[in-house]
Amino acid sequence: MISCEQALNKLANYCGRSERCISDVRKKLDAWEIAKDEQDKIIRRLQQDKFLDESRYCKAFVNDKSKYAHWGAFKIEYELKKKQLPEDLIREALENLDPEENREQLRQLINRKRKLVKGKDEFEIRRKLICFAVGRGFALEEVKMVLCLTAQEFCR
Repeated sequence: MISCEQALNKLANYCGRSERCISDVRKKLDAWEIAKDEQDKIIRRLQQDKFLDESRYCKAFVNDKSKYAHWGAFKIEYELKKKQLPEDLIREALENLDPEENREQLRQLINRKRKLVKGKDEFEIRRKLICFAVGRGFALEEVKMVLCLTAQEFCR
């Protein structure tokens, strides 16, 4: 077990290296067996010192998962909700996603996956691509639209 002062210093370093949310910090504090009232004090201090900002965290999470992990909005939203972030912060962060950029990313993702997917016919390949893209958090209608556009490209 560590002291509250040690915990605060470790968490300031932890939050200084990368954006964190309150639930990430609470997991650390629970693992260190810090009392709940002390956890609240530490979290307030981290927020006052700008080491912890959930709005900033949401925006960074959305940006990173969209651009680097190639996740769709549904998966990003689901993961943020798992971290117990406020709905309004999640909604605000997701509004920053560019629909055109997102659609282009989905198109590239499907084109790369199409080269790897095997199936007995085109229907089975399309089904596998749809499952893959929906699993990545993209909307079913958007996936179908991109698949139709992609199919037209292949037919030219």
